[in-house]
Amino acid sequence: MEYTAQISNPGGRWRLYVALPGPVSQWPQHDFGPSATVPTVAERSRVLAAFGFVAQDGAEWEWTEYSETPDDDASPVRLVAALRVRSRDGGAS
Repeated sequence: MEYTAQISNPGGRWRLYVALPGPVSQWPQHDFGPSATVPTVAERSRVLAAFGFVAQDGAEWEWTEYSETPDDDASPVRLVAALRVRSRDGGAS
């Protein structure tokens, strides 16, 4: 089964999570703490492995930016990245 891992920086703290069926409160998530620096791919991979996930074959992080206030090009820009992942053992995690 394929899932989506995402990393974003709400409130100045990089947070990685895996979107799973069910309530958001049950999604695995990791807070990297306050930092202006994006966690490395290796750091993100270690967290995903701890959650029991690996990247799908050929998958790469895809970054998107969006305005904090839609339709206001002077609004602060936020970044979010997504990666297709699967359970390490092939089943649901």
